[in-house]
Amino acid sequence: MKKKILLVLSVLFGLMFINAGLNKFFNYMPVPDDLPENMIKIMGAMAEISWLMPLVAVVEILGGILFITPKYRALGAIMIFPIMVGIMLTHTINDPSGLPMALAFLAINLWVIFENRAKYMPMIK
Repeated sequence: MKKKILLVLSVLFGLMFINAGLNKFFNYMPVPDDLPENMIKIMGAMAEISWLMPLVAVVEILGGILFITPKYRALGAIMIFPIMVGIMLTHTINDPSGLPMALAFLAINLWVIFENRAKYMPMIK
């Protein structure tokens, strides 16, 4: 049962990151009208760095694909973790309304990292 729950959450998590990455390239999701002004400034500043958003998008897409694939889920979780830290910091400091969702995704990511901890041990030793 635990493996089935983890599989379903991993697929949803991976699809969410693939969607977020593709949106950075194709801009098919509209920006909410009630977005706080400081978030608009932050997104504008990030867009000024021409290579940053494409890099984040590629990591999100690739990490999402790996996260869905059970064999490579550990690699996908580690790839997405720095992006999750950025999402958490952004919502903690600038837009607390998105914090519950960010915490849920962080919990899924940490659960996958914890379940695959044996695969990370060679990096530490």
